[in-house]
Amino acid sequence: MYKVSDENLIGLPESPRIIIANFRLNFNGFVIPISKNVVYKYNDPVKDEVYKPFEVLPEVSASFDEKVFIFADETSQKISVKVKAIKDNLSGNMALKVPEFWNVSPKSFSFNLKEKGEEQNFEFEVKPPSKDSEAFISPVVQIGNNQYTNELVEIDYDHIPFQSVIRPSEAKLVRLTIEKKGQTIGYIQGARDAVPTSLRQMGYTVVELADEDITPEKLKIFDAVVLGIRAYNTNERAKFYQKFLHSYVENGGTLIVQYNTNSRLVVDEVAPYSLKLSHDRVTEEDAEVRLINPAHELLNYPNKITQKDFEGWVQERGLYFPSEWDSKFEPILSMNDKNEPESKGSLLVAKYGKGNFIYTGLSFFRELPAGVSGAYKLFANMVSIGKNKTEKPLKN
Repeated sequence: MYKVSDENLIGLPESPRIIIANFRLNFNGFVIPISKNVVYKYNDPVKDEVYKPFEVLPEVSASFDEKVFIFADETSQKISVKVKAIKDNLSGNMALKVPEFWNVSPKSFSFNLKEKGEEQNFEFEVKPPSKDSEAFISPVVQIGNNQYTNELVEIDYDHIPFQSVIRPSEAKLVRLTIEKKGQTIGYIQGARDAVPTSLRQMGYTVVELADEDITPEKLKIFDAVVLGIRAYNTNERAKFYQKFLHSYVENGGTLIVQYNTNSRLVVDEVAPYSLKLSHDRVTEEDAEVRLINPAHELLNYPNKITQKDFEGWVQERGLYFPSEWDSKFEPILSMNDKNEPESKGSLLVAKYGKGNFIYTGLSFFRELPAGVSGAYKLFANMVSIGKNKTEKPLKN
């Protein structure tokens, strides 16, 4: 999946350092050449002597606090950019490069950073166009005659070599006309993901629930409750509070359970009806997605979902799809990798009591943080299920 310009580097534990000191040890005419990476040493109050690679870096770094910004209407948003000095005594101007039809205010900021490592945040107001649009913005830092548009990412863990990564700094802007019903979502984290942040950008009020918050009385306030990825694999307390979640659905709520693995489940069943998880997945992000029942509420209300909404997905379609399920579940989508059997388990919905239970292995935890428009529309429909109050409600 990666293009390596020098194939001789493949298999090495890390890229060779550019700055190397070469030594020639002479023992009575017998010469032994030795090459050593140039490093620098400093004293840390906790770790004592610390050695790090000697690196030549740009004098400034600029980075966004978020990588995706969703504009659900024409309302402007404040976007923060952090400028960090990599050397002492830096002064210059900071601006945003924005695409056509997007507007930014102010045009630029001036800054003066006196010490290496000093940081300053600048807040721009970005207004989207009236029509749907996807675009990227990048910071432009002007210091003298030099322009910088990169960010510095430091990878610093005790178990691997220290690394400084210089990469283009950018953020994705998505102007998306999206309808949603319901406002307050309860989110139960599993193996941790960024879905709550994405839902907030859509305009939802998201409350991240601790175990003690999952009670029948407290769940009543939510229009939908969402379980994060692998919640039934990672949270031992789930076997005690799952009955409250199912009761919430039975009384009219909407419960959305994202993917779990079929091993190390802490609950007997992941759904109120029989549902068997498998290793089925679709790893081709552009695999064809077929709409099994185009008239289903999940594909029509409040947003119309078509095959076009599955364009631009990243890394995969989904994983750990159920392979068998109770007849009360209705499959919504079918898909498969090339030369693989068809899978219909990526998105299942069932009525349970007065409410709706949804199980999905679609990789929303990847698509929402990546700003995939179709994933946002489909997730909004999932949260909105059962809230169609028109005179002729869509059949579920």
